[in-house]
Amino acid sequence: MTESRKIRWAEEVILPRGFRAAGAAAGLQREGHKDMALIVSEQPAVMAGVFTTNQVQAATVKLCRARLAGRTGRAVVINSGNANACTGAQGLQDAERMAQLTGELAGIPPDQVYVSSTGRIGIQLPMDKIEAGIRAAVPALSPEGGTDASLAIMTTDTRPKRITACFEVDGQPVTLAALAKGAGMIEPNMATMLAYLLTDAAVEADALQSCLSAAVETSFNRITVDGDRSTNDTVLFMANGLAGNRPLAPSHPDWKIFEHAVQALTLKLALKMVEDGEGVTKVVTVKVTGARTPQEAETAARSVANSLLVKTSWAGEYPNWGRVMDALGYSKARIEEDKVDIFYDQLPAAKRGLYAGTPIDDLKRVVRQKAFTLTIHLNLGPGETVVYTCNCTEEYVRINM
Repeated sequence: MTESRKIRWAEEVILPRGFRAAGAAAGLQREGHKDMALIVSEQPAVMAGVFTTNQVQAATVKLCRARLAGRTGRAVVINSGNANACTGAQGLQDAERMAQLTGELAGIPPDQVYVSSTGRIGIQLPMDKIEAGIRAAVPALSPEGGTDASLAIMTTDTRPKRITACFEVDGQPVTLAALAKGAGMIEPNMATMLAYLLTDAAVEADALQSCLSAAVETSFNRITVDGDRSTNDTVLFMANGLAGNRPLAPSHPDWKIFEHAVQALTLKLALKMVEDGEGVTKVVTVKVTGARTPQEAETAARSVANSLLVKTSWAGEYPNWGRVMDALGYSKARIEEDKVDIFYDQLPAAKRGLYAGTPIDDLKRVVRQKAFTLTIHLNLGPGETVVYTCNCTEEYVRINM
């Protein structure tokens, strides 16, 4: 039996043992919209995390980076509607206050509380609303509260991103659940996104961090909506060990199924973000093969995936392979024009840098689909990669005005 066949999936948040969650309305967004989320483990959990590589980082990212040195945590408190970025010393004080109040009300040491924010940059948090939201969220904590929490972290998302995987470790049932948000400012490393992975499996701290980092590289770091990189991007992974298994590590016989589940789960979440991208009507997989190195393959793929001329041609449902060639040519990857092949799904658009002769109407039928694959063979070496992207429509502009 393959690892994937051992996993049962659910398109919902089924909180693992020992976790409770809640979502509450603090008035940070439109009236009645949940905008404060809280996740709590009944016992200390091993923590792992990956954060934005933007040189400008939100106060919450700085706080989480510092807390992560201890490798343990009990809770995450999240607000949407305000990024608490570019807010100086006051922003750091406010992030600390969020952790302190959450800890006091939930009976948790404040240094075991992590904090996330998402929303508009450069505005101080309205702490009266934040504190009221925390006071509303704590008594609402419930083993069934994952759905409300997933709604509370949304900003321009049109739908929540959540998923659960169930499998066995040491013969014990294990649950791995996740909730995430992300629709715009999506470009690694990482996208403008928040994601929280929760499991009742026992996992060694170093193994949890390496597993998360590897999974992020093949999922969240493989997507782009608009080429912008946020100040707040955060992925946190909590493992509280209540499944009672022997701690997982690469030497454990069930490590592969755990690792596979994490990789599959993060990729599913990443694709949900692209599908729900701001104004998106098409999801496009860009595959580049035959680059001199993997790094050059990625450079070429991202140049195409982020080209506004390419993305708007997809919006217009026209297979303008010339724009693809142009984007390849100005990338920093080595390109030899007379060696490039371009395919829309299985149909050749260009061979050796020239029009392949496929009827345009046939190529148009591919681009009219809601999802298709653009494959580019550079024919220069062994490097290859894949990036998941989308078209760019007028609606994207309206959302971001």
